[in-house]
Amino acid sequence: GGCGDSAAVPKIRRVVIRGRESRVVAEAFLLQVQGLRFAYPECTVLQNLSFTSPAGLVLVRGDESSGKTTLLRLLAGELAPQAGRMALQGGAGVEGNTFWADPRSAEWDQLTAQAWLGGLPARYPLWDAAALATHIEGFTLHEHLAKPFYALSTGSKRKVLMAGALASGAALTLIDEPVGGLDKPSIMYL
Repeated sequence: GGCGDSAAVPKIRRVVIRGRESRVVAEAFLLQVQGLRFAYPECTVLQNLSFTSPAGLVLVRGDESSGKTTLLRLLAGELAPQAGRMALQGGAGVEGNTFWADPRSAEWDQLTAQAWLGGLPARYPLWDAAALATHIEGFTLHEHLAKPFYALSTGSKRKVLMAGALASGAALTLIDEPVGGLDKPSIMYL
């Protein structure tokens, strides 16, 4: 995605939850993006995008095909920018410190949800098994763990991915359309 109206750029927005937002010192950032440029052969998606994001929940908004998913794929290291740089706090690169699982991917279709979740601790040194158990319960995933991804509904697949993301302990967790396909109890849990 991201080849719609070239004037429609994704908007980075700090989200205030329940009326509270912490004060952020200018130097206290989690993610810094400078001069990011990315183009597909048929169109430019991002041109000289720069922003600094504090730790916490951040919402990327934009019109359809404005580059939101492309931005997430760049931040995850799945795509390489043509220009610019991205760094986490302390100068660490985003790759290896980021959780990203594209909900549209078919790469895990043959794996059961349990097998996919079981492979995550090796990739994330700050993995939290207790958090995973909590999220499996909160998303009511027990009955789906033995099913392969291809047999899961869109909502159940997203809940498995979300449980893994929330337990990963990654410095940067990227979730594309986090409530897409979720039922109301799962949205309330999230």
